[in-house]
Amino acid sequence: MTAISLRLPRSLHDAARRLADQEGTSINQLVTLALAEKISTLETSVYLANRAKRGKKDKFHRVLGKISSARPHKADRL
Repeated sequence: MTAISLRLPRSLHDAARRLADQEGTSINQLVTLALAEKISTLETSVYLANRAKRGKKDKFHRVLGKISSARPHKADRL
């Protein structure tokens, strides 16, 4: 593990302290989890954008053509 020094506005620090207390965890753990979630979100967006660039419309339509015309299960309907 490494340590970093982080300057936060008082309001953000207070909110982090309050949320950490509510969750029964430390501010360190709360910030670590929040950072991990943000990194995951950003990296997923980049991955999906790169993956979409490799997509082919003809393959997409071919897959759509395999979909059954049966109605979806009740729990899956919009």
